Order: sequence, then structure tokens, then C-alpha cells
Amino acid sequence: MITVYDARGEAMVIDAASPAAAMPEDIVWIDMLRPDRAEDHLIERYLQIEIPTREDLKDIEPSSRMYTTPDAVFMTASLVCRADSGHPDITDVAFVLARDKLITVRYDEPKAFDLFRAGLPRIVGGCSNGAMMLARLFETISDRTAEILEHAVASLDKLSQQVFGDRTQNKRRPPHYLEARLLDVASHHRLVAKTRDSLASLSRVLTFLYTVPALQETREAKELCRTVTRDVQSLTEHASFIFGNITFLLDASLGLISVEQNAIIKIFSIASVVFLPPTLVASLYGMNFEIMPELHWTYGYPMALVAMVVSAIVPFYIFRWKGWL
Repeated sequence: MITVYDARGEAMVIDAASPAAAMPEDIVWIDMLRPDRAEDHLIERYLQIEIPTREDLKDIEPSSRMYTTPDAVFMTASLVCRADSGHPDITDVAFVLARDKLITVRYDEPKAFDLFRAGLPRIVGGCSNGAMMLARLFETISDRTAEILEHAVASLDKLSQQVFGDRTQNKRRPPHYLEARLLDVASHHRLVAKTRDSLASLSRVLTFLYTVPALQETREAKELCRTVTRDVQSLTEHASFIFGNITFLLDASLGLISVEQNAIIKIFSIASVVFLPPTLVASLYGMNFEIMPELHWTYGYPMALVAMVVSAIVPFYIFRWKGWL
């Protein structure tokens, strides 16, 4: 699907299959969402450039992700998509500056694009050229990334309270409670890791974009690009800090699971030690030797029971005195 926007943000959908398909002259931004070959050919004929394909966007070589030709500037950035779902992912988006216009090619729908389209008509003065449009788009992407990290921090704070709990209430956790929290930690780990990868990609693209002549010619776009670059650097440091907190929370959860398992093993160990002396007494009087004087005692049976109880109680209080319980 091809959607075109003018400097004021007014949109129009172009049907490449229509014989009368034509591009308006006052457009500044051409947004191509999951384009087919007919749509690629339409834009290629209009701008006299080659549109990157899905296979081109997957190329990880830096020289293939950012380069210039006599007619256009090509950049590919990785953006976070589906961040609000349980399965965040990264999608590659191509940004092309050609003939004072911005062309974006994408095969997924990052929320930053929806936010940018909604706020485009509210930009004072509009976006007069593709470089200004691209700088504003990167600003929205940066704001969206900051929002993702803010939500991650809030979720991690709640998760931390669930892991460590309110120790004043001394409530016993349900079975497998901490194991379930590990899955939540893993989900946040994936989201923040994807966000860090996206920020690294944005940082490289912004560094490259700052040297593009089309951006240098527009002072406002140049200053905005510099501001967004600083924001991305700050967000990268913040994402690293969050990543460290996630690592701590993961280690703490695993440590608490080990503590609970050790407590269970400790109970079984103490129980076996406490019941070992009574078992020894019972074993002694369970032997079938002919000469055993205690077998003929009138109070032999009660005395054996008392001996077993005492041999169980004494180790218990010794353990309590030593602080092992």
C-alpha cells in the first residue's frame, strides 16, 4: 500500500494497479507499507531510483544499510514493533531521501509511524522537504522508544515487588510462584534487548544522516537531528541501566528459588536426623536374640517408648540452641 503526504500532513492512498495512477506534485512523504512489485515500479518510475526490497532490508552489512547514489540517500534502521504485546520484535525500515522527498519502505507497523501520522498535521509550519520530514519522524521514533523504556521500568518495579514481596506480612508464596516470575523477567529482557538493538541502529543512522548534504542545507532539520542524536545516546545509557536491573532481578529470583529449595531440603534433613535415634532404639528392641533382659521387664515397653521420644526431642532442642532451625 502506498500512502502519500504533503507538507501539512494531508494523506492520499495511491492505487498502483489503476491505469490512471499518478503521484501528486506537492507530496513530501511517500510511505510504502508491504509494497508489491507494481507499487515498487510505480515509485521507481516516478523518482528514477531503485526501491529497496524485503531482501535488501535484511542485509546486515553497514555498507548495504547506509549509502548514497547520485540521485538518492538510502538508510535502513531497525525499529521495535509490537512492544505492547507479549512478543516484541524488530523490523527493518528503509528511509530514502530523493528529489527533496522522503520515501519509507516497511513490512511491519511500528507504532511510531501511527503516532507520527497522527501528529503530522499539528506540526507548526509543516515539513517543507524530505529532510525535515525525516528529522521529525526520527524525533517521534525516539519519543516512542522512550515511552517503551518508561513502561518497562514501571513493569519491572511491579515485578520487583512481586519477587521480593512484603516481608512484614510473612506470607508463604504459592507453589512455583517464583518460576512464573522468571518468565516475566525473560519477557522484559527480550523487550529491552530489542530496544537496545534498535537504539544502536538509530544511532548509526543518525550519525550517517548528519553528514548528508540535504540535511545540512536545512538548518532546522540539522538542529533537530543533533537533538535526536543526543536523545538516542541518553536512551541507550538508560536502556543499559534497565538491562542491569533485569540481570539483578533474574539473579535474585534464581537465588530466592535456591533458598526455598534449600529450606525444603533442610527440613527433610533435620527430620531424618531427629527420627534417626528413635529408629535406632526401635531397631535394638526389634532384634530377636534369646538373651535380652529388657524383654522381661514389666515396664520395658513404656521405657522403650520414652527412650524413643527423648532421643527425638533432645536433638531437636540442640538444633534450636545452635540456631540451625
